Amino acid sequence: MHDRLPRLTPCGQTRREFLWETGMGFTGTALTAMLAADGFFTKAAAAAVPETAAPLAQKQPHYAGKAKSVIFLFMYGGVSQVDTWDPKPELSRLSGQPIPNLDADLQFKVRNPGTLLGSTRKFAPAGKSGIPVCDMYPHLAGVVDHLAVIRSMYADSFAHGSGLLQMNTGYLRQGFPSVGSWLTYGLGTANQNLPGYVVMLDWRGGPIGGPPNWGSGFMPATFQGTQFRTSGAPIIDLAPPAGTSTVRQRDQLDLLAELNHRHLAAKPGESELAARIGTYELAFRMQREAPEAVDLTQESEATQKLYGLDDPATEKFGRRCLMARRLVERGVRFVQVYSGGGHNDQNWDAHGDVDKNHELHCQETDKPMAGLIADLASRGLLDETLIVWCGEFGRTPTAQNGKGRDHSPRGFSAWMAGGGVKGGTLHGATDDFGFAAVENKVHVHDFHATILHLMGVDHKLLTYLHSGRDYRLTDVEGKVVEPIVA
Repeated sequence: MHDRLPRLTPCGQTRREFLWETGMGFTGTALTAMLAADGFFTKAAAAAVPETAAPLAQKQPHYAGKAKSVIFLFMYGGVSQVDTWDPKPELSRLSGQPIPNLDADLQFKVRNPGTLLGSTRKFAPAGKSGIPVCDMYPHLAGVVDHLAVIRSMYADSFAHGSGLLQMNTGYLRQGFPSVGSWLTYGLGTANQNLPGYVVMLDWRGGPIGGPPNWGSGFMPATFQGTQFRTSGAPIIDLAPPAGTSTVRQRDQLDLLAELNHRHLAAKPGESELAARIGTYELAFRMQREAPEAVDLTQESEATQKLYGLDDPATEKFGRRCLMARRLVERGVRFVQVYSGGGHNDQNWDAHGDVDKNHELHCQETDKPMAGLIADLASRGLLDETLIVWCGEFGRTPTAQNGKGRDHSPRGFSAWMAGGGVKGGTLHGATDDFGFAAVENKVHVHDFHATILHLMGVDHKLLTYLHSGRDYRLTDVEGKVVEPIVA
């Protein structure tokens, strides 16, 4: 009996177990080498960037995306889809009546459903594509063949704060990286003398929630957005004090860096401190390049007029759009431009009078946005620049306060243009009244997945390890909206 017992090796295994595990180990080693030679590990999920590395150094995408940079035009407050990009004849026909055939369960969930409010806007087919464009966008009508209009967007919040966060970060609560942070983390930026991620707010103020909308969340602070002003120095106190030479300033920064690195050595993983060290160096380099990048006097009179800088109604937003073009032209990865600031009619939040509100904001933004598209196209930059337009949600087809509309995340419109987008495209649909997305629905996660895809990034592979798990912009969902991809 004793001779039939399995003979154990000194490591406590049978000889068969030892040979089997060793063989599998050799196989795994060979497989690892083969995968590495095939470039598999360069496509794997991104790992945290070491604090001592150059975190904004340009990196290779997962695959060859057409877009190299993004200009994100954010219409803060919530644009009414039925008054801009989603005409609804049936809504106008039944204006003043309750929504017919509204599901009982949905009726219970709708906040103050009210009666239908037909749109007073006129829509006409534009361009070769024949996409219907409202009368408030006469200039965008001229470039509509560059646009892919998504009519079936939907989100998860009725509130501005959480809606803004979801559209900017993919999540309804604070603490997560924004889209620009994910892209600069994953791809870096082409110009090391300018921030990789720039934000320009509306002249009336910023959105509810403030910096978390362009923050880096749990990523190192290096990846957060940098606010630029549109007049004077782009950043306050960017210029050195009067009488300070470049040599003296360099000596001061070297000493400061030495002290900060000593402090950082005692506090490893302190991303705010590491980011501050990098920021001092970036600011030193920006002193030479940033003022030139935002100097719009270098632009021709014709270009300035193209963006509406000769008209007080369009000058402020036009200035931001022109600066955005100059920044992406110089290698900045992600630029976000806000329309609307403050509260109520200072943004697109049309609770009182949707016509009055949208006429104001469409007039401010129409010509600059069309000018941006035309200018990029004329310079050969549109193919490599992705332009994104949206708000945090849409508005109800029912009336509020007589002539206004309430918030609605169930169905709204957005569009993309440029970098890999199939122009002249309509995608998805809402119901006959514009109440909810019903055909080819596009969630915020799908929207973000498509942005990353056009930049050459697989949204499932771009991850960041935090609190013991890998996070990504699209959480555990998201699919690319393939029909709008060229």
